[in-house]
Order: sequence, then C-alpha cells, then structure tokens
Amino acid sequence: MNAAVTLSPGVVERTGERLAGNVQKWLPDPFLFAILLTFIAFLMGLAFTDSSPEKMVSHWYSGFWNLLSFAMQMTLILVTGYVLAHAPLVRPALQWIADLPKTGTQAVLLVTLISLVLAWVNWGFGLVAGAVMAVQVGRRCHAKRIPVHYPLLCTAGYAGLGVSWHWGLSGSAPLLSATKGHIFEKLIGIVPTSDTIFSSYAIWLLILSLIYVPLMMYLMTPRSAERCRGIEHWLPDAVKEGAGEKTADTGLGDSIADRINNSRILGGLIVIMALVWVVMHFRGGKGLDLNIVNFIFLMLGLALFLRPYQYLLAFYDAVKAAGGVILQFPLYAGIMGMVSLSGLAVIMAGWLINIANPTTFPMLAWLASGFVNIFVPSGGGEWAVLGETLIRAGQNLGVPIGKTIIAFGTGDAWTNLLQPFWAIALLGITGMRARDMFGYCIMLMLLLVPFFAILLTWLPYN
Repeated sequence: MNAAVTLSPGVVERTGERLAGNVQKWLPDPFLFAILLTFIAFLMGLAFTDSSPEKMVSHWYSGFWNLLSFAMQMTLILVTGYVLAHAPLVRPALQWIADLPKTGTQAVLLVTLISLVLAWVNWGFGLVAGAVMAVQVGRRCHAKRIPVHYPLLCTAGYAGLGVSWHWGLSGSAPLLSATKGHIFEKLIGIVPTSDTIFSSYAIWLLILSLIYVPLMMYLMTPRSAERCRGIEHWLPDAVKEGAGEKTADTGLGDSIADRINNSRILGGLIVIMALVWVVMHFRGGKGLDLNIVNFIFLMLGLALFLRPYQYLLAFYDAVKAAGGVILQFPLYAGIMGMVSLSGLAVIMAGWLINIANPTTFPMLAWLASGFVNIFVPSGGGEWAVLGETLIRAGQNLGVPIGKTIIAFGTGDAWTNLLQPFWAIALLGITGMRARDMFGYCIMLMLLLVPFFAILLTWLPYN
C-alpha cells in the first residue's frame, strides 16, 4: 500500500514539475554550461592532483584538438540521422504516426518508445526523429485540442540519448572496441559486438527499459489540462497553417546541369556501389564499427533521396542542427585534456572502483562513467579517458570485458539527462531552451537509479 502511494502519478508528477521549475531558474545555456565545466575541471585538477595552474592550462590546450577525427564521426552520425528523419518516406511516416495518440499520455508514451528504439538503431537518427516526433505530435495534439505538456514531450524525444543509445548499433565504446587498432587492443584485443551490443546482458537491458522508462514518463505526465502547456507556448510558428512545408528552390529544372544534379541514375549507381561494399565487408567476417555504421547511414540516406542535389540540400539543413555540437566539441575536448592528462579521471573513477567487488563492479562502473560523462560528454572520448581504469579493474575482479563496456555505456548515456550537450540539436528543432525541459530530464535520470542499480548488478551475462 505504501509503495503504491509512493509511486502514484501525482507524487512523481508534482516532484517533476517542482524540479523543472528550479532547473528553469538555474540551468544556463549549454554553451555556458560547457564554459562553467571548464573552470570546474580546472579547479578540481588543482585540488586533487599535483598539477600547477600552468600545467592545467597546458593540458586544456593539449586536449583541445585531440577529438577532431572522432568529432567528425559523431557529427556525421548526427547529420545522417537528421537527414534520415527528414527523408522521403520517413518524414511522412513520422507524421502519420504522430496522428495516432488520442490523449496527452498516449502522446508522451509514443514519443518515448520511438526515441528509445530509434536511438538504439542510431543515436543521431533517434535524437532527431525524437525531436521531429515531439514537434509533430505537439502540432497534432494542438490541432485536435488534446492537452499535452510540450516540455515533457521533448523530454520523451530525448529519452533514447539518456538510456538506450550506448547499448545500440552506434554505441561508441562497443564499436571502438570492435575496431582493429583501437587504443586498448593490447589490453583486451578485438571485442566482437556479440559480447557487447548483442549480448543477452545488453538485450535484456533494452527490453526492460522499453517497459520501465515509458512507465516513469507516464507517472510524470500531468493529468490536468490546466497543468499542460502545449507547443504553441514555445513554438508558435509550428501550429500555423502550412508550417513545416518547404518553399525554397529545390534545384529541379530542365537544364543539363539540373538534370545531372538530380539524376536518379547517378545516385542509384553510388548506392549500388555502397551496397556491394557493405556485402563484401560483412562476408569478409568484419563486424560493426563507427566507420561502417556512418557509411551505411550515409548511403541509406542517399538511397531514400536518390537525387544527389536533394540529398545535398538536406545536408545543409542538417549541418545547421549540428552547429552547436561542432562549436562545443573542442571545448569539451579541452576539458577531457585536463581531466585525462592530469590524472583526475582515474582519481575520480578510483573513488568508486576501489570499493568494488565482482558483484558490485558493474554498478560502480556505471556510476563512475556517469560522473565523468558530465565533464566529458562524448562516449568515445570518455572511453579513451576512463577505459583503461575500468578495464584493468574489471580484469582484476574477473568481470567479462563485454559486461564492463555495457556498464560503462549505461553510465555514459544516463547522465546525458543532466548534461545538455547532446540535446543541442533537439533544442533547435523543438524550439525549447535547455532549462525548460531539463528538470524533467533530471527527474527521469533520478528515477532510473534503482532500475540500473538492480539490473546491472543482477542481470546474468553470457
């Protein structure tokens, strides 16, 4: 009886609303958040390591450009995901799905499930499709006079980045560990995705999250129409007639240049070449890594558009959505430089890992990676910083490397619900400010604590 009272929708809803109100007052813009974290990392380096101020500044600059290659890979995942979400066939399908909910609660649950599943397929696609679905569902609910709280709808669209993406097909640590020549190859060799993404451990985490996360979103959903603020409060242009329809020049014309630009034959030939290579890649016994995932999604987008110039125009729009990420990546690389080169990351991880045993290690690895992710919000970048510490600790305790990687990935995704870096594209699409929705994101993050603590500790790995 007491448990039922504790989990009643009213309690969770009111707590989420109160937390959202406080976050609105205190959370700065994501770019300012990155600047503040720079100073925090600098001061922590001075306090917990033997680094001098001059050395910390040197570490900061040394790291500033260290993630350029990885930043390009991550930007491509985001951009190709954006393009796929706006591709012919995909965008109309999302619009059709957006018309399905009959109540505000159904709307939130629908967007949550779509975000969780698509982020597992590709985090960029899941992020952008989640944002697009939040807008489309918000528009349809407004048109049908269905009360729905738009900030919660946007939180639902971001859920995949906080829960499922790092267990999925674009998970940085699993894919990097499966790539020949990765930085920890001498320690762990090549780790096949069957030990990480497709392990029973990761699959059960995904299946159970598809039940638990929508339930938590249901508990946070306002039951009263008076407590709901729809899309019109934040994105008034989206509810105007004809909103979202493109009127710009598409490059279609009768000139020879226009025909070449929009030749389905040329686009189709490139897609066929890509298909041949993908078949050769997997027939050769090779698995998924970041490069092949990006290649597949790049060519899948071209296959859906087929006209090369139309695909180019879609990329122009996508790069705008990725602008904030591109700007902030060097800043976070600088933070990573301070945290890594000063030894601060190992010290922070050690605070938790040193008290681990084989049973509690996955849970503590999740907490350690979740904490470090606040300072290094890049799955691959954080794995480079923290990976060796977790690998050696796990090996000493006899924990399978695949289990270590999945526990790490869980923590890396989990605090994305606190760290607004990866939400920049979603904020641009939905018209929200981070402080308007991140109170609900933080509430979801807190509700996930018992879920992850229990499952990471007790789920069997084989």
